[in-house]
Amino acid sequence: MKTKYQIIYCLLTCFAVTVVRAQAPRLRLDSVLARIAVTPTLQAYDLKISAQDAYATGARSLDAPKVSAGQYQTPYLLSPNGGSFMIQAEQMFTNSSKLRAKEDYLKGISKVTAEDKNYLRNQLVAQAKQYYYARVVLEKKQVLLQNIQSLLEYMLKDANIRLTYGKEKLSNIYKAKAELYQLDNNREQLTNEISQGNIMLNTLMNRDKLTAFNVDTAVVLKDYEISLTDTAALAAQRSDIKGISRNIELQQLNAKMEYSKRKPDFGIQAAHMISYGGYANQYILMGSVTIPIVPWASREYKANLKGIRYEVQALQQKKLDLLNQAQGQLIGLRTDLSSKKKQLKNYEQNIIPALQNTYKTALQSYEQNTGDLPSVLAGIKDLQAARMEALDRLREILQLQVAYEREYEKY
Repeated sequence: MKTKYQIIYCLLTCFAVTVVRAQAPRLRLDSVLARIAVTPTLQAYDLKISAQDAYATGARSLDAPKVSAGQYQTPYLLSPNGGSFMIQAEQMFTNSSKLRAKEDYLKGISKVTAEDKNYLRNQLVAQAKQYYYARVVLEKKQVLLQNIQSLLEYMLKDANIRLTYGKEKLSNIYKAKAELYQLDNNREQLTNEISQGNIMLNTLMNRDKLTAFNVDTAVVLKDYEISLTDTAALAAQRSDIKGISRNIELQQLNAKMEYSKRKPDFGIQAAHMISYGGYANQYILMGSVTIPIVPWASREYKANLKGIRYEVQALQQKKLDLLNQAQGQLIGLRTDLSSKKKQLKNYEQNIIPALQNTYKTALQSYEQNTGDLPSVLAGIKDLQAARMEALDRLREILQLQVAYEREYEKY
């Protein structure tokens, strides 16, 4: 039997834990996910998108004009009758189709980044759900251990009374104490796992890592095992697949930008010459046009267009592969979910009730002096193990549910 000081220590510890939990705020899962949405990890993507959009605003800029001044056709030997002083300006005008194609391409880059952000957000949400549900199950296990401890303490107290009348063996009391002390180790392990989960959740929420909080232990099991995989909805929902679609669109815009290189650019050149020796002033006014369709100039953009076509084909194959993998993953998850739910139902409806009856029968026999303490302890231990296994099945179901939601990107 525990000493008076041990009992006082346990009571104080339980009271301290209760006070801390009572003072700690309760965070629902949706509150956790809302905090994750504004973490620096995702805000960095928002800034990157803003930067890419800012770059696109300068896409229609023209080359800077060129201004020059100096002597023109002036002889080396000084002569009042030769040469002039010339002021000249030049400006090239890039074809408007090229500028428009470049602007569309640069605007398309931020759309790819936006899908990358959504993909990362989906991964962070899935991590947060996993840690949160793990914490929920661990707290349910803590409650279970507390109930088992109460049963063992009751049995130990009763056994000590029987010992004084010679109706119990000392070895059985030691065994009961060992079982009781083993619960302390189990409880410590659960406390450590809860602390580790809290650290990870606080890290995801970008808060102080040791901030204490309570969770909502009510969970809802979804009927995902009876769902059907809609590939059209999957392609429209998953950000990594949409990211590939955006990349294909970006490559098509890149192809338009390369194709626009076959169009000519235009330029204008104007100059004014102040002649020496009283001669009339002169001027130059000329227009220019590039000829990009000549073979030695068109080789580059033709090669780029060919390469882009291969890039698009590769992205299309990658998209099909991701859809195929996602379909297989979802079917596997639905099968696993169905199996785990059947196991959990079997624990709740058959295994645990049967073990409860076993424990009650052993306890009744013990109270009637026709049974022994080890049988009661074995019944308690088996019942505890079954309930722990049932909670493990619950945790696995919740993790599979999170995995399904991650595949389908259901926030």
